[in-house]
Amino acid sequence: MKLTVLVDNNTIIGKNLYGEPALSFFIESEGKNIIFDLGLTHIFLNNSNNLNIPLDDIDYIIISHGHDDHIGGLFHLIDFYKNHPPKKKPTLITHPSTFKMKCYENDVVGNMISEDVINKYFSINKTSEPFWITDKLVFLGEIKRNLPFENFTPKGKVLHNDNYEPDYLVEDSALAYESDEGLVIITGCSHSGICNIIDTAMNISNKKTLIDVIGGLHLLEPSKDKIEGTINFLNNLSPVSIHPCHCTGLKYKFMLSQICQVEEIGCGSVLEY
Repeated sequence: MKLTVLVDNNTIIGKNLYGEPALSFFIESEGKNIIFDLGLTHIFLNNSNNLNIPLDDIDYIIISHGHDDHIGGLFHLIDFYKNHPPKKKPTLITHPSTFKMKCYENDVVGNMISEDVINKYFSINKTSEPFWITDKLVFLGEIKRNLPFENFTPKGKVLHNDNYEPDYLVEDSALAYESDEGLVIITGCSHSGICNIIDTAMNISNKKTLIDVIGGLHLLEPSKDKIEGTINFLNNLSPVSIHPCHCTGLKYKFMLSQICQVEEIGCGSVLEY
């Protein structure tokens, strides 16, 4: 598997790429081209062009959850496809709750495109169950939230049955890749808890060795219980390295570096397994 960072808060010097507070990865695995999340704006289109990544030859689009810093680029991808028809209709995989209307402090923070429009450009597979994209790469579906230190408080509200309710982001999911050495976790924001995500992935794949975690860990202002629980959980697994980005604060990257190898990552980074 080869993963290229299209969008992150940070950029790699010398790559002539743009960054934004969002996330998008391009993944090549077993002959399939996959985009994981689409960033906030058109930035992922500019960066993919500068990196010579062909967006007209995509097999799968994976959306980790319904916040606009991960799904906002969908509008721009559809606009791109109007003028550059893809070689095949990509399959869009996400949780059934991803496209629900979301708001935070009176601002819309979720998808604003009708599913009728989305259906014109993608084959939609909405699933809360694990879905194997290739023999080694799996969309985890709905994450089991079993770890008490990752109990989640709602972030904004979500429209459900014509009423706005506290949004617990039940749709938040991730990918897991089964390398020969162990699991690689690819996550968007980890609203469901990075340790819950790893635990779910290990139960789905039956692999108990973790070699890397790539993506946002949602460690900006975590509670003491959450950061201590996360550090203890990862310390027990002893990953070879982790690549925290996007919604992971510098203070907590430093704390994680005390128990495992924390690697720098940004737009233009390329990782291979």
